[in-house]
Parts: sequence; C-alpha cells; structure tokens
Amino acid sequence: MDFIELKVTVPPDFSDILIAELAEIGFESFLDTDYGVDGYIPAHLFDEQQVASITEKYSHLTAITYTFSIIKRRNWNEEWEKSYEPIIIGNQCLVRASFHDGLGTYPYEIIINPKMSFGTGHHETTALMLENQLAISHTGKRVLDVGCGTGILAIMACKRGAAKVDAFDIDEWAVENSRENFELNSCNTATIQQGTIREVKLAPNYDIVLANINRNVLLDEIPVYATLLPAGGKLLLSGFYEKDIADIESLASTQGFSKREQRIKQPWASLVFEK
Repeated sequence: MDFIELKVTVPPDFSDILIAELAEIGFESFLDTDYGVDGYIPAHLFDEQQVASITEKYSHLTAITYTFSIIKRRNWNEEWEKSYEPIIIGNQCLVRASFHDGLGTYPYEIIINPKMSFGTGHHETTALMLENQLAISHTGKRVLDVGCGTGILAIMACKRGAAKVDAFDIDEWAVENSRENFELNSCNTATIQQGTIREVKLAPNYDIVLANINRNVLLDEIPVYATLLPAGGKLLLSGFYEKDIADIESLASTQGFSKREQRIKQPWASLVFEK
C-alpha cells in the first residue's frame, strides 16, 4: 500500500488544530517539523480538495501552505537509511538501526528500523520520554505504551526490566513495525494491538502508562489513563508544547495525579505524574 506524505507549512500555534482537522479526513500519522506538520494517509483515501478546504478555512488567520507526494512502501527503507543516524540518550542508551555497528557500549541499546511509524528517538518528545524512563524503575512493573509508533518506549520498558508490556497504535504500519522491532530487541514480554485506547483489550491496571501523543488526544484520554493506574502508578506524557503544560497539569490534577517531573526541549515538553 502506498501513502501520501502531506507537508504543511504552518506556525506552531496552529499545528494541533491542523492535526485534528487532518485526522478527521483519514490522516493516520503525524510528525511535527521545523516548518509545521507532516501527515500521512493511505493513497486511496487521499482527497486533495478536502486538504485545500482545510487550509482555506484557516488562511485568513495564519500563513499556511502545503505540498504532497506519494511514498512507495517498498522505497521507505531506502529513504530513511540515507539520513538515519544513531543517537545517545542520557549517556545511557544508544538508539541505532540494524545496519549501524561499532558504536561503543552503553547500559541500554535499542535497535529501531522504522517504516512509516513515528519514534526513532530523534524527535525531542521521544528523547524526553526515554529520559523519563531512565529516571524511574521499571523492574517487575506492568507497562502500557499508548500510541506506540515504532515501539521504542515499550522496548525501553522491556530493557529496564518490566514484567509485561502492552502496546497499541491505531496505525497498521506502526503495529507491524513494532512487532518487527520487538523481535529485533528480543522483547518477549511485549505485545502489540491495533486500535484506540477504547477499543483494545487492556489489563485492569498498570504500574506505568507511557503516552507520547498530541495535546488534544492527551486531554481526551487522561481520564482513561487514570482508571488504569492505581495509587502510586506513574504517568509519563509528552507530545505537546511547553505552553500546553498548564492545561495538561490542570486536567491531570482533577484525576488524582500529582506532578513529579517536568522536562523541556523547546518548544516541546514532558511531564511525569504519580497517582
């Protein structure tokens, strides 16, 4: 199956609005960029007129332009191999692709071969989540990775000693990619499902919930996370801007969460809560 890659140039203040609008017309994956937002949709579902209508709707409020191109599934690996460089997280974790080697020894090594899925550690929000994971105990814990993308956070949980890791994503490619990456990293305690948090089958409770998603989804789902975490449970969040912290913290507090940690990689932010 081929995908359409839509590249939208838009100011950061409109990124969340745009993502919500594109999700309504079938876009499945998003990536914040220096210039705006990249969105991905199966080619057979793409309707340029719908995209044009959305951009026209906001054109009187902000500067917004777009381009799009077809991404052939068979060519995806070739494209990312051209620019995918290994990275180090917190001087403790090496994130690399399967074709990288001879990069030194670190306490944790994660191999990620991405397809169309978000989450290689290069984006600030993924790096923030990994840093948060390095700072809390996972040993013997049951962990849920919400909107797992490549499965990188679930893999970190496995490597940090989690007893069981459940992961899910709405994107078919993300599910397929996570399975492959779990196998690459020998994560036998991790399972993956496709669907939303209200569709997949989950355990009654978890010790840690990981959610690296956009602001609107987090504000919708934080009450659900609260039902899955008992007292003492940890909630690790990212995928939003520093300016969104107050809204997220306010909602989380109404659900019984107290903030324990805050990290910033401007303009992105992450929060760690305890139930």
